[in-house]
Order: sequence, then C-alpha cells, then structure tokens
Amino acid sequence: MTDTPTGPDTGAIFYHGTRSDLKAGDLLVAGWTGNYRSEPLSWIYFSATLDAAIWGCELARGEGRERIYIVAPTGDWFDDPNLTDKKFPGNPTRSYRSRAPLRIVGEVASWEPHAPEVLQAMKENLARLKAEGAPIID
Repeated sequence: MTDTPTGPDTGAIFYHGTRSDLKAGDLLVAGWTGNYRSEPLSWIYFSATLDAAIWGCELARGEGRERIYIVAPTGDWFDDPNLTDKKFPGNPTRSYRSRAPLRIVGEVASWEPHAPEVLQAMKENLARLKAEGAPIID
C-alpha cells in the first residue's frame, strides 16, 4: 500500500483556473461554490492542460483577477465525468476531479486568453444550458 496519491496522468503538471487570490502552500478544497453553479461542490476540479485551466479562470465567478495555479493533488483523483462521459469521450481535455485538497505549488505568470467572441459564445452556451435545466456539474 502506498500513501502517494494516484490517478490519470500521474506525473503531469496540473492546473486550476480561478479568481481566488492564493499563494504557494495554500490548499484548494471541495465544498465551495463552483464556476457553473451556486451550490457547494463535493469535488475540486483541475486539469493537465493549460487551455482547460484558462477556461476555468475565464468562466470563474467573482471580480478578482483571473489566475491559473499549478497544483498538486493530495489524494487520489479521477477523470471528470462531466466532460469525459458527456462531451469529450477519452478525456482529451485531461480534466480531473478529487475530493482531496489540491496544494498550490506555483502560479502561471503569463498565458493567452481566449478571443472575446469565443469566450462570449461559451458564456452564452452555458447560460442556455442552465436555462434549459441541464445539469452542468455534479
């Protein structure tokens, strides 16, 4: 038996996009409201692709600066079924979730945002799904 957390993409660099102002060593934990719904989430979400983290911070609610943190899972993690089962079979976005905290180990200083029209189209699509009652995140 090992105490080392495991999951898909073990050994990859993982990212979490948000508007929260945090520092290295802080923990991101489940139990907060997410980017796509107002109820607390029982999972913490992250990705092994920078693009998925960019979406995370661009779609994050709040007024803070968009940030992308480099994170390390402190417990086992799994494919994010919101994407892998519903939108992108095979998980090309390399999106994951865990019930264990993520430790912030750094911050990505520079990244390219999505074009304004692409971001607006995504926000409109999410609003449409919400209006239709679609379960966006479980």
